[in-house]
Amino acid sequence: MIYTVTFNPALDYILNIDDISFGKTNRTNNEEIFVGGKGINVSIVLNNLDQKSICLGFCGGFVGKEIERRLTDCGIECEFISLEENSRINVKIKSKEETEINAQGPYIPKEAIDALFSKLDNLKDGDILVLAGSIPNTLPSDIYEKIQEHLQNKNIEIVIDATKELLLNSLKYSPFLIKPNKDELSEIFNVEIKTDEDLELYAKKLQDKGAKNVLVSLGGDGAFLLDENKNTYRLLAPKGKLINSVGAGDSMVAGFIYGYSKFKDYEKAFRYSVATGSASAFSSWLADKNTIEEIFKNL
Repeated sequence: MIYTVTFNPALDYILNIDDISFGKTNRTNNEEIFVGGKGINVSIVLNNLDQKSICLGFCGGFVGKEIERRLTDCGIECEFISLEENSRINVKIKSKEETEINAQGPYIPKEAIDALFSKLDNLKDGDILVLAGSIPNTLPSDIYEKIQEHLQNKNIEIVIDATKELLLNSLKYSPFLIKPNKDELSEIFNVEIKTDEDLELYAKKLQDKGAKNVLVSLGGDGAFLLDENKNTYRLLAPKGKLINSVGAGDSMVAGFIYGYSKFKDYEKAFRYSVATGSASAFSSWLADKNTIEEIFKNL
């Protein structure tokens, strides 16, 4: 089974306004509401690919109930820990410029953290666990490490999609997959990455620190993979109209997991990661199966 963890889920309330005037009353053209959170995005894309997963994390109040309802209505299984305070509602204003207002999220008590670890005890050898995104300030800063340490005696493939210290401090537990983007890779080593040779050099440095597979997203330039067998793969992004880059990186993670789970082949997993990330970038929300498969065939 595949499990995803989202520590701070949200409802993203998107307002489309032609030309916003701050300090005045504005009228929207239309509004949309989506479930947000990196781990949740991975589960949604996997579900679109007919691959089951279970969402773990924390949800609270009427917002949390709506998050769960929307996911379960799509056929996604949820085992969130319930909180008293409301989960986040993030407001995203799309006008001539895009403005985002992200809420802080609910307080997460120790009892809820303990309950999450009890859920993690149910994972079995061969399962995949995705840890994605930032950590709210009500959680210990080393929660990623604590989870990996808690599970290190089980044969579980752990995927890390995080930045800076969250990522680096996880490498000693030899995660199955990490997915920095080019800017994050540059920031980690305080260098400017210009060439494919640079990508390989610094991906190997992360591998030397413990990562098994290093997938680097390059935005419009495609992606790069260094697998655990020291093989490298490079694909340019397929041509298409960029509609929405939000969730494209999470989609790449979902595509890689799907491809690897289905074929046990890193080259196909990599192609699915690029196809899935691109399909989301070319969509108004997250990728659907038909678009993914069509792009995959042409890569």
